Amino acid sequence: MLPVEEALEKVLTLVEPLGTERVSLRHALGRVMAEPATAQLTQPPFSGSAMDGYWLDKADHLPGATLTVEGEAAAGRGYEGQPKPGQAVRIFTGAPVPGPNGVVVLQENVTREGDTITLPQEIDSNTNIRPKGQDFAQGESFCPDRPLTARDLGLLAAMNVPAVTVRRRPIVAIIATGDELVMPGEEPGPDQIICSNSFIVAALAERMGAEARMLPIARDDRDSLRTVFDLAKGADMVVTSGGASVGAHDLVGDVAEELGLERSFWKIAMRPGKPLMAGRMGEAAMLGLPGNPVSATVCAELFLRPMLRKLSGLPPETRVKQAILATDTGPTGPRTHYMRATLVPGDPLPRVTPFDNQDSAMLSLLSQADCLLIRPIGDGPRKAGETVEILPLD
Repeated sequence: MLPVEEALEKVLTLVEPLGTERVSLRHALGRVMAEPATAQLTQPPFSGSAMDGYWLDKADHLPGATLTVEGEAAAGRGYEGQPKPGQAVRIFTGAPVPGPNGVVVLQENVTREGDTITLPQEIDSNTNIRPKGQDFAQGESFCPDRPLTARDLGLLAAMNVPAVTVRRRPIVAIIATGDELVMPGEEPGPDQIICSNSFIVAALAERMGAEARMLPIARDDRDSLRTVFDLAKGADMVVTSGGASVGAHDLVGDVAEELGLERSFWKIAMRPGKPLMAGRMGEAAMLGLPGNPVSATVCAELFLRPMLRKLSGLPPETRVKQAILATDTGPTGPRTHYMRATLVPGDPLPRVTPFDNQDSAMLSLLSQADCLLIRPIGDGPRKAGETVEILPLD
């Protein structure tokens, strides 16, 4: 059986960053930029007042000085003219300042009588002026190595960038297999269960910015599998669940190979999730997840997620964190064990408690879990208070 780390290296060789497309800023949320955007202007485009008050030359900024208010400057309507020594300009937040060597005195710090203001006896050293180009200058570039956020879109808009070049969204075809499966809302027969894997995989893929295509359930016969695989054409990834083990009805690998699958590996030394299959099938990468929902979810977190990051042009992410074990745990075996666990805050590290029941059929425990406690191959008993590694779940 292949160690998890080696399996991850192999699945990442199956995918490469996708091509690019141009999208408007309005549709760029969550997309990954493939080329830098360049600021088309300087922000702010002029030195402007950060406060409501009075602009005056620095030479007149003296304790108790008296000045004549000459005019007014507001946002979008600057003062036209050049103030003379001894003159001040009433100014409002966002207005361009009338000259290069001034300060803005806050309105609450002056005494005004008619067209005359008197400065306080204690002078504030703050100019209350935002300098031109304080935020960014024309020609500066922006290209974060993460999906674009609402804040990023605000910055790009301020740069006067109406559209960006992004990586194409990965298209993921999702195929659940098995005679025992029916869709949610249907009435299962006495020997059937509800299909949940497709919904888990689709949600994870969409959370990673991919386009998920949930295909019909493939039954445990070759013709049904061929038909559904045919529906997956055009996808960048084909993700199956179930049918990848060694039973008489586990036909996914055989049919996929008939259709051109070049298998990279099968079986990995992990728990849950031993029967994992991966390879290339035509133009798409294929990931064959176990049929067990918990196993499928853990494998999707460990392998599908990094594959989608690479397809999207994102760098590898470091997700493994440290925590303090809150309870004693027994030894592990010949496979890396990813135990569902809960976290509570702690100082300096959070405290992690694995569930007593680690049955891989327990989706309810997976829903409650905050993380996966990582138990390496051959790890011995662990005592409460020891530092361990976890994989947070979001």
